[in-house]
Amino acid sequence: MRIRMLTGVAALLTSALSTSAFAEDRVLSIGGSITEIVYALGEQDRLIARDTTSSFPSSVADLPDVGYMRALSPEGVLSVDPTLIIAEEGSGPLETIQVLESANIPFITIPDGFDRQAVATKIQAVAQALGVPEKGAELAAEIDAQLAALDTSVDAPARVMFILSTQGGRIMASGTNTAADGIIALAGGTNAVVGFEGYKPLTDEAVTLAAPDVIVMMSRDGDHATEDADLWAHPAISTTPAAQTQSVVRINGLLLLGFGPRTPEAATALHSALYDEG
Repeated sequence: MRIRMLTGVAALLTSALSTSAFAEDRVLSIGGSITEIVYALGEQDRLIARDTTSSFPSSVADLPDVGYMRALSPEGVLSVDPTLIIAEEGSGPLETIQVLESANIPFITIPDGFDRQAVATKIQAVAQALGVPEKGAELAAEIDAQLAALDTSVDAPARVMFILSTQGGRIMASGTNTAADGIIALAGGTNAVVGFEGYKPLTDEAVTLAAPDVIVMMSRDGDHATEDADLWAHPAISTTPAAQTQSVVRINGLLLLGFGPRTPEAATALHSALYDEG
């Protein structure tokens, strides 16, 4: 069975493969948001392994870890003997997927997206892959209602710069068409960096011209962590309005950028932090 990529709920629903073809009991989940959705659907007993980015809920740590989603090895995946793999878009590399396909292991890639509709689409696509479309429709409707009920309107939207890293003194920031750009919009902010798509390094001049009111970063430890004092001491960041008020927001990366069942929680938390509510 060869399933390279299904590009949305419609593709899943119209696939020549029947729903029962996906109703497998040895499921490997690749991608933190995919794993969250499996749990939210109540199908976690079918999981036999997960990838490194899958860290929520905490009980997922009890499952074997097959490695980072973008650097999967055939040996690591095959060692857990999955009968179905459900993966976030961008998982791979392609060579590993080809090996798994040659072993007749269904590898279903779930399309990503960074708005309200994308969350519902992702939930329904995972549910369809698991053979539980009714559960998916119910969960998608519930999460969509929560997002629809959010009141994140403000008179003057904050200009927000999402910084992925500051390694080597270089500011790696989010442009448009990213999870960071999407969650900023859902939270009632405006992305201060709109000249490109994706995540790219900014020159010091570009940081200054972006003039963010608030810096948003993922909360994490390790080599990529940046202390507040180091952030404000950066020559370019120090020129921004955010530095003048020392406005930085740090939120768990999977919560903030996952675009899964917890996206209403993430948008609410970011909105509150941007506008000092609560």
